[in-house]
Amino acid sequence: MTSSPGLTEIATGVWVWRSPWLDVNISVVRGERGLLVVDTHGSAAAGSEIATAIAALGAGPVVEIVNTHAHFDHWFGNHAIATELGGPAAVVVRAHEDALDGMRAELAEAGADAPDPVLLPDATFSSACVVDLGDRAVEVVHPGRGHTNADVVLRIPDVDIVLAGDLVEQCDASEDTPGFGADCFPLDWPLTLDLVRQLCTPSTLVVPGHGRIVDAEFVSDQRARIGVLAETVRDLAGRGLRAEQALEAATEWPFPPDRIGEAVRRAYEHLPRAQKRLPLI
Repeated sequence: MTSSPGLTEIATGVWVWRSPWLDVNISVVRGERGLLVVDTHGSAAAGSEIATAIAALGAGPVVEIVNTHAHFDHWFGNHAIATELGGPAAVVVRAHEDALDGMRAELAEAGADAPDPVLLPDATFSSACVVDLGDRAVEVVHPGRGHTNADVVLRIPDVDIVLAGDLVEQCDASEDTPGFGADCFPLDWPLTLDLVRQLCTPSTLVVPGHGRIVDAEFVSDQRARIGVLAETVRDLAGRGLRAEQALEAATEWPFPPDRIGEAVRRAYEHLPRAQKRLPLI
């Protein structure tokens, strides 16, 4: 296996950059046509650093970029990588069709910290597509809502690897709590991970959006814990507790309580009316 500074080859023609900044993972996949880069990090400077490492591989030009979702730390490096390793006009940038609005919102929130120029996706899809690298086909799938409304995962069948984006996250410091942000969908997330799990075999290497490489068992465990969170919220709401009461009302949560405030709030937001009782006074 080959590597360059920051990039480690985890299977033939598949490299991962695990960045110390935000512990985010960037993946590179080689084919006859050139390279596919999956996520590009959170700034032009970070993207340029990754581009230098990719160039050092001597594995060919970048022809495709896939952004797994709209959060800045997964796509603000698009322009730097495309420009330095292929030219923006020569690189196809793919994402789920609903990611574009989220990306524009990320730009607005970043303000002066947003990259300039910016490179948004120019090829979108609704459910699935295939990136054809010549001798290697990479499947890109939107399994459902979870971390955001527009997450995608990629499967590289010939080496049994799944690039899961932030639908799967590994973090020792927070007991492997995934990113429950203000745009997450905790009630949908378990079923979405069921579909991700179906893309895996017992020996699949799973590259999460953040953290160390994991396996299918880790995906199953994270799915089960998010499922417990969702069912706990349903139970509390059914008993008439308000969202602001929920964290204290349940004595056991599957994740640290200080990490799941947004998850609980969002889960309450998305509960069907039939699953809520009038709040207890």
